[in-house]
Formats: sequence, C-alpha cells, structure tokens
Amino acid sequence: MLQARSMTAAAIIEVETPLQEDVTALLAEAEAVAARLYPAAPRRPVTADSLAGSGIHLLVARIDGAALGLCAVIERGGGEVELKRLIVAARARGRGVGTALVRGAEAQARRLGAGRIVLEVGVGNVEARALYRRAGFAPRGPFPPYRALPVSLFLERAVAA
Repeated sequence: MLQARSMTAAAIIEVETPLQEDVTALLAEAEAVAARLYPAAPRRPVTADSLAGSGIHLLVARIDGAALGLCAVIERGGGEVELKRLIVAARARGRGVGTALVRGAEAQARRLGAGRIVLEVGVGNVEARALYRRAGFAPRGPFPPYRALPVSLFLERAVAA
C-alpha cells in the first residue's frame, strides 16, 4: 500500500482487480477523454477484461474508499514495465492522485524487479505530459507493439533503487 498526502485527503494506492464497477467507470472516463482529444486518430481501447490478464497489475487510487484514479503496470520482460492508461477522475484532479499513481507504479516496478518504466502518451494530453515530465520521464522512441504516430509521444524513466 502506498499513501500520498494532499491538502484534502490521502490517496491510498493498491493493486486491485479491474473487474469492479468503479474501475469500469474510470476506464470509460479515460476512453471519453481519448475520444475528445483524438477524434480521428486510431486508439487502443482498454477494458476491464483486457486488464485482467496475466502480468498486468492494476493500481487503483482511493480516497475515503472512492476509486478516483488508476493505472496499469504491465510486465514487458527485459527489465522493464509499461505504465498504461493512467486516469484521474475529473472531480479528483489537482489533489495529488496522479503523482501518487506514478509513485505507486514505480514501487510496483521495483517489486517486479524492473529497472525502467516506459509509456506512450498522446501529444494532446497536456496534463499527463506535464505529470510525466515532473516525474522525470524523458523522450524515447516507440517500443513494441507501438509504432511512431504523429499523435504519440514515447517516454521512459529509470526506476529508483
């Protein structure tokens, strides 16, 4: 369990099953944001079922029991994990939930023995790009299964010991 203090409450980050109603609602919110930001671009939908697979660790951020954010940490082998589909509910933005999820992903990567976190983020997702920049992620090239697209940025960061 990881806690992140904010001015209003502590976000508790834990690995949970994606097959929960509040998780499904957050994933639907993430899809709606992606559709708004990239209406004509190809998207890779992420569902609760797709996150229930082996090697996928879903981190859920809760404040007072309410699921207010999530991200997936996906084992990739070769000493790296992928951070995917980080979303913070609109009503919880600005409360440190995104930062807590990135820290939780790093802690999960350490538990898995990974030395690097990689991710893909859309160029139009200004808030996510700022979060990743503050967290120390740096540009890199595409990684499988992704390919270079004008709407995608690829980032990485070493996992602190």
